[in-house]
Amino acid sequence: MAVQQLSPALHAPAHPMAKPGFGKRSAPDQEPRRARDFAHLPKREAAIAGYIDRLPDGADISIKALARELEGFGQCAIGTVLRKLSEAGHLRRVRRDVQDAEGARWVYRTYFTRTARPDAWWAAFLSGDVPQSGMADPSPAQEPEARGYDALARLVHQHPQLALSAVECEALADLAGDWFRRGATEAQLVRAVASMLPDPVRHPFGFVQNRLINRLPPKPPAPVQGRYVMECTDCHAPGTPDSLPDGLCRICRSEPCVRDDGLPADVVRGKAARLRDTVRTYKIRPAP
Repeated sequence: MAVQQLSPALHAPAHPMAKPGFGKRSAPDQEPRRARDFAHLPKREAAIAGYIDRLPDGADISIKALARELEGFGQCAIGTVLRKLSEAGHLRRVRRDVQDAEGARWVYRTYFTRTARPDAWWAAFLSGDVPQSGMADPSPAQEPEARGYDALARLVHQHPQLALSAVECEALADLAGDWFRRGATEAQLVRAVASMLPDPVRHPFGFVQNRLINRLPPKPPAPVQGRYVMECTDCHAPGTPDSLPDGLCRICRSEPCVRDDGLPADVVRGKAARLRDTVRTYKIRPAP
């Protein structure tokens, strides 16, 4: 059988790399590699997933490249496998606009993770918010005010001359929370408040309040990052994470069309692209 002939240890070191900036990208925060990472998949999909998992970032994992490297698998079989891996939460295709010395251009990338992810995780990741690992929903982050109160309480224990009461820590918690809203760490807050303390500190509440206000760091600038557009794993039709559940458009999921609302724009573009490819193939076919 073809699956039995697949040998990741034999093929992976010689696998071709994609052009710089393209190819495989490992999703962040994955669980450690284990022998049964892909045991939930059928045998063929599990074998190819294990092969892709061991490839380095930047490896060419297009359908053509994988079909060339994996003996016994044609392009149709590889395409089906990639679709199944997308449905299982292991793979997503995206395009991103970048600006470099060559000017503005689109870079196509395929993100792969051995830890299966739900659609909500992929949507958060592509929007710039890296969630926790695994299929579980991420636990809610501590509110800045609560972090501020905890930081002030620890500060009081570390520096007894700043004799704040629990009520005073509560009153200053919002000011301390502003530090965390601006990306500061607790260590930075403590250094700013407790450095070069006078002896004694006659009015601890007013002293800490003034330092929290006067030494508040600036708001961080907006991050400069490219725009990601997810693509259907099967037909490469562009869309949003919401319109591509499991990384597939409605046509590739074989869902019925809802005529009342009409076809979404991304589906129309995908159908048009496939029609153009069909016409182009027909034109270049030699006459009998």
